[in-house]
Amino acid sequence: MRTTLPRRFVSLLGLAALLLALSCALHGQDDPKDDPPLPDSASDAPAVSPAISAAPASRDVSFKLLPGNFLQDQKKMWMFPGRLAKGQHWMPTMAVAVGTLALLSNDPRVGPYFGQTRIFHGFDHVFDSKITGWETIAIPSSLYAIGLARRDSYMRKTALFAAEAVADSEVIRAVMNSATRRLRPADIPAAGNYENTFLHSRSLIGSSFPSGHTIAAVAVATVIARRYHRQRWVPIAAYGLAGVIGFSRISLRAHFPSDVFLGGVLGYAIARYDVVRE
Repeated sequence: MRTTLPRRFVSLLGLAALLLALSCALHGQDDPKDDPPLPDSASDAPAVSPAISAAPASRDVSFKLLPGNFLQDQKKMWMFPGRLAKGQHWMPTMAVAVGTLALLSNDPRVGPYFGQTRIFHGFDHVFDSKITGWETIAIPSSLYAIGLARRDSYMRKTALFAAEAVADSEVIRAVMNSATRRLRPADIPAAGNYENTFLHSRSLIGSSFPSGHTIAAVAVATVIARRYHRQRWVPIAAYGLAGVIGFSRISLRAHFPSDVFLGGVLGYAIARYDVVRE
């Protein structure tokens, strides 16, 4: 009875958290007429890279517009549960819920393995938490700096969209972390209980479910991949790096596979449907 109850509790808690997260993130499948495209400003028009001009943004962004864009994003995110209650968008929501619950049930077997193996020792040094965190910041910052130097408005706006996506994703990550307070694998002793991990973390906004590094990395990757999709190597490189960062969270015992999977889904959904809207 002591082992069965926690498993049921984890499943119910995980499903509730998934429905909350996905109902906030998958609103991008709404009717596009809710958000008509906005033209770029006249001052930025001559500075668009000809190689990627075939992938226009469906909304505008600038330092001045960022606060308003962010508030608009948050309004759409947190009002979406009403549409879910009307029976809309249940298929993608339940598909991700089932996938994450399946990983949740397997986490107790995966967690101890990465606590015992030394196979990823070198990999973990290259992709430790600080390095991957700085990478997520450095990539859009570098894009903005290069765009500024080249007078490339499209590149600068891509960097600002990436920053907007990270800000949006951080809000939902903080809410879910504080609601679930899941232990990280590294918090559990070698012979500890990997089954009952929810509501035990002492950290309110730095707990395990979902992965903050992954949600931010995938959000940035999605913005870049969508806006530069005509150059085929860009999506491969962007999602490849985000995938490596996600795996590093597991090998470093910072997160369980379910944390990383859900973080990736949320990062993609927020960036594509909430920010880029393409």
